Amino acid sequence: MLRFGQVEGLVGWLGLCTLLGVTVAIGSARADSVADFYSHKTVTLIAGFPPGGGYDTYVRLLARYYGRFIPGAPSVVPSNMPGAGSMNAANHLYTSEPNDGTVLGEFASSVIMEPLLGDKAALFDSAKFSWIGSMSQDVAYCGVWQKSGVAASFDDMLHKETIFGGGAPTAITYQHPLILKNVLGANIRLIPGYAGTRDIDLAMHRGEVNGGCGFYGSSIRAQFLDDVKSGRMNLVIQMGPRKSTEFGNVPSVYDYAKTDEDRAVLDVHFKQLVLGRPLAGPPSVPLDRLAALRQAFIATMKDKDFLAEANKEGLDIDPATADDVQELLRHFATFSPEIFVKARQAIGR
Repeated sequence: MLRFGQVEGLVGWLGLCTLLGVTVAIGSARADSVADFYSHKTVTLIAGFPPGGGYDTYVRLLARYYGRFIPGAPSVVPSNMPGAGSMNAANHLYTSEPNDGTVLGEFASSVIMEPLLGDKAALFDSAKFSWIGSMSQDVAYCGVWQKSGVAASFDDMLHKETIFGGGAPTAITYQHPLILKNVLGANIRLIPGYAGTRDIDLAMHRGEVNGGCGFYGSSIRAQFLDDVKSGRMNLVIQMGPRKSTEFGNVPSVYDYAKTDEDRAVLDVHFKQLVLGRPLAGPPSVPLDRLAALRQAFIATMKDKDFLAEANKEGLDIDPATADDVQELLRHFATFSPEIFVKARQAIGR
């Protein structure tokens, strides 16, 4: 015969088992619900730049593997929405796409900063995107085409005029040369209007411009390595949250910062490169689907076949999580208004 305490313990144990069973059932039901939703659906990945560039290459690689890890195994297709340095894609994703988890976008890390820099054309709050993560924590470079009379180093550029090609005002191809000019004192003349780094590279070949910025390390390996190895394009400076020696002893922008204020302004523009290839959905994607998309993203970043193809294409995979993105945005929120005023002035605003 069971005593009262034993009966009480048994009842508690049965209650716990029942509770655990209900919890497992709820978790299983949620997983089944996500799988049922995505089954036979298509997930669209929007690249904010034209075909052929670095963002497009990353998005197309992700599209080939991502669906394998999303419950329900949906088809995943890449698409392009170029314009305004990927601002068009960010605005469209935030305001016009359904928030059901079937459309995600990849856009420039510089665009994420636009609301903080007071850009009224940015129709979004960066913190409210449904962040998935970033495929790469990258370093960006500025390169100068080597020919007679052109600066051979960043030190040369401090006194010798160098003509740079750039994109739209929200693109790093436009912003980075201006930061070198307005914060570090480089003698740069900027010609804007190029669609992306591939077009700027072609303009250097044709002699229209002397140099360009916004060449990510991953893009150099995938598309411009012959120019760098041959010495036709000399990498004169690098910018990012870390210093790389991959292409030799290329100086960092932080090597030329003279004051703490300069370094804070550089942080606004270059710490964001932790998010080399950021991926997000519209605001308010259902939490169970968002969790599944994030888990599928991390699983894709670890997949051996995905990594092998990335390595074959020369793409750097160094992922950041959604938590990393949100932590970075919280860090920027601690900066004083004066720093953002200086940061706007650095890019000519």
